[in-house]
Amino acid sequence: MLDTGAPAPDFTLPRDGDGEITLSALRPAAVVLYFYPKDDTSGCTKEAIAFTELAPEFEAAGAKIIGISKDTVAKHDKFIAKHDLGIALVSDAEGDVCERYGTWVEKNMYGKKYMGIERATFLIDGEGKIARIWRKVKVPGHADAVLEAVRAL
Repeated sequence: MLDTGAPAPDFTLPRDGDGEITLSALRPAAVVLYFYPKDDTSGCTKEAIAFTELAPEFEAAGAKIIGISKDTVAKHDKFIAKHDLGIALVSDAEGDVCERYGTWVEKNMYGKKYMGIERATFLIDGEGKIARIWRKVKVPGHADAVLEAVRAL
């Protein structure tokens, strides 16, 4: 399990709009890496909109925002267009990055167990180290709390 102070596992993944994002290439910017279960679902939409609304403030504080799920790039593109999102979304279709960050977990809904992405956010500092981790995120107020942590770096 990753902890604060540990190096953030590097990755290169396909992103919305047919590009790629390599985590280490974003240095020295801080990175808000948020894992979410599925495009265009209620909680995930609210979270993406909240980060989009605060994106200019994150940028002013020197941080990039990246959302990550197992959805395809095509789904990400539709999600972004439908909700006019202003953040980068990457596709971890194989689930390798989710595994390395410990967000691919057993979930339980209505007594049924299944594997899925735990809503979690990692704040990565300009040196590539994990500065803060939020697990089992509740969406309301989360983007604001992450912005406060970015400003405190």
